Amino acid sequence: MVGIKTLVALSFLSALGITLLVLGCALPVYNNYWALFVLFFYLLSPIPSIVARRYTGEYDSASNAFTETCMFITTGLVISAFGLPFVLARTGTIQLGACALVMSANVVIFIAILLYFVLFSNEDFEYSVWI
Repeated sequence: MVGIKTLVALSFLSALGITLLVLGCALPVYNNYWALFVLFFYLLSPIPSIVARRYTGEYDSASNAFTETCMFITTGLVISAFGLPFVLARTGTIQLGACALVMSANVVIFIAILLYFVLFSNEDFEYSVWI
């Protein structure tokens, strides 16, 4: 059973990722908030997985087209979240240090999202009721 300690650890990872993202935007050296558009990808990336789990049950060994499409959309959103800071740095909108902080925030946040889906995928009560 996954307990409250796991939920607190996931919250800590998420807070660390958001802190890195805000540092990449708000430090006086960078002082540019365009990188905050990555937050849209953080919010949108779990939605296809939640929809796929809701309408197909658990991820079975036999795949169907709906589950594969949802995983494709999720992969596209995650890759876009990693690509946006590079594009912003290449065009000169943000500096390379801010790009590095945003990329590290991406890694931390997406690890937290992945761990949530791995740890809470088989639980039928408590935390997974609201998905």
